[in-house]
Order: sequence, then structure tokens, then C-alpha cells
Amino acid sequence: MKRNKFLKALALLAAAFFSVAMASGQAGKIPVTFAGTEAATTTQSKMMQAVADVLNTDGRFDAKVLVAGALSGDTNALVTQAKLGIPLVVPSDPGRLASQFAIPDLNILMAPYILTDPAVLKNLPDTELFKEWSKKLEAQGIVFVANMYNGFRNFYTTKPVKTVKDLSGLRIRGFGNDIGNALAKYFGFANIAISFGEVFPAIQQKTLDGTEVQVSAAAGAAFWDVTKYIAMTKHYMLQTSFVCSTRLLNSMPQEAKQFFLKTIRDKALEYGTIAEKDEAAYYDQMKQHGVILNEVNLKEFQDAIAPLYTNNDLKFSSGLKEKLFKQLGM
Repeated sequence: MKRNKFLKALALLAAAFFSVAMASGQAGKIPVTFAGTEAATTTQSKMMQAVADVLNTDGRFDAKVLVAGALSGDTNALVTQAKLGIPLVVPSDPGRLASQFAIPDLNILMAPYILTDPAVLKNLPDTELFKEWSKKLEAQGIVFVANMYNGFRNFYTTKPVKTVKDLSGLRIRGFGNDIGNALAKYFGFANIAISFGEVFPAIQQKTLDGTEVQVSAAAGAAFWDVTKYIAMTKHYMLQTSFVCSTRLLNSMPQEAKQFFLKTIRDKALEYGTIAEKDEAAYYDQMKQHGVILNEVNLKEFQDAIAPLYTNNDLKFSSGLKEKLFKQLGM
């Protein structure tokens, strides 16, 4: 009962915020804020700024960008605000969305060692699965606008990790969702789900032994000051899933809406390619600051995670992987 009252109050607050935002847009322009948790220097943040610049140049939008947790350091909280109608575009990811909106099959996009080639994401919006997942999200007030490659995730630790056994007992910050918990279960570390902004001080204070993250975010947060090792496990092919509310989208005139969607989707493809090209430079930056990159036996890590799929911990529907691969042309 208390939760229902809280959600109702939050919904009313969101409605009021939306009304004020729409009314206060510059000279009747459509107000929209891109809100993320990563530093301004990361590919994800640069992509959002590029979209905002195009929208503002168009003249129909009043677009702003708030990054580095300026609005909130909690991605799920930002998505919830967007869902309730606040005019936000939020970079989440398929794993978070799968757990937050109870769509287990959506986890397949981020499941360990399933998708390993960023090029396949170009075909994703045309698949029947993507359209099906989008409908389920829209029924809950969220529009899945675009999916962008954002780098492979590895382990950044204070102790060297070269084998699965080396992760055993370590306190690692990971995703606080089904995928994150499954990864920890089969790799043997303790999954500590805190907001990204809390990771640096937690490692510094030795309450964490490290984190799993993509290199652009690690470099953006200067993790070389607190972690000295990277285990190149490449366990997730991270994707940034840009979402907004159905209410925001439906408030736009049709031509403006199509321009808005196309701009985000085009920039997602452009900056996904940039993210892929920039990874080597980010790793070089980490090494220049004294961080040691340890190559690992990927098969050992893949074998360790294999029971996740035989046990179906993520509750995938029958034949999901085969269906996805076929629709992606793999």
C-alpha cells in the first residue's frame, strides 16, 4: 500500500514536471534532456551531445545534456523518471531493461559471450524480436529508441586476475540485475551493485576489489588511480539502449518525432563505430598510467559461464538464441 502511494505521488510529480518543462521550452520548442551517469569524455556522452547539437540546430528542440550523474547516478532511477513522463532520454542497457521491465528474453542481447560482433547491431532494429521487445516496453510507457555498441566489459581490479579462480571471493561492482548476478554466480565473485559514481571511492577505501566495466568509462573515471590490473575477459558486449517515455514522443508533432528518432538512431550507429575504433586508444591510455593488461584464456571463462545457459538461469524462451542469430543474419 505504501509503495502504491509512493508511486502515485511520484507519477503526479512527474506529470507536473512534464507540464512545466513543456511550458518552459524556449519559444515553444520541445524540451528534452539527455541524462547519463558516464563522464563527459566517454563515447556515450559524446554521442548524446552530438544528438543534442543536431536537435538544437534544427530549431524545433531545446535539448540539454546532463552527464556524470548530474541528474542522478542511478540509471534505473533515471529510466523510472522517463517512464513517468519526465522529458528525458536515458542511456540504459538491455540487461537493465530486461530486469526493470520483466522481459527476460531481452537479456540475450547482453548475455555473456552470446553476441561478440558489434556489426550485427546494425540489423537489430529490423528483427521481429526487437519489435516484439519494443512493444512490451511501450506497453509500460518506455520507447526503445536505439541500441549502440559501447565496448566490451572487462575486470578492473586491485589484484591480478588471469583465471576464473582468481575472481573467487573478490568484491566486484557489477550490474545489479539478473545478468550481473548470474555472472557473479558462475565466476565466483561477490557482486556489489552500487551506482557507478560510488565505485572509485569504494575501491580507494578498499571496500571493493574492483569493478567490471568498459574501457571508455574506466578511462573517463581515471580508474588507473585505484585499479592496476585489467583482465581482458570481454564477457559482455555492452550496448547502450537509449530510451524515452511514450508520453514525450507522443507529445511531438509527427515530423519532429520522426526527426528526433532518426537523429538518435543515426548517431547511435555513428558513435558505435567510433566506440569500436577508440577502444585501443583507451587501453593505451590505461597502460600509460601504469595499468597492466592481462590476456586470459577466453575458453576457460566461456566454459565457466556455460551452465548459465544449460540451467537457463535467465529464463530464455525455447530456441531464443537460434531465433536471434537467424534474424540477425548470423
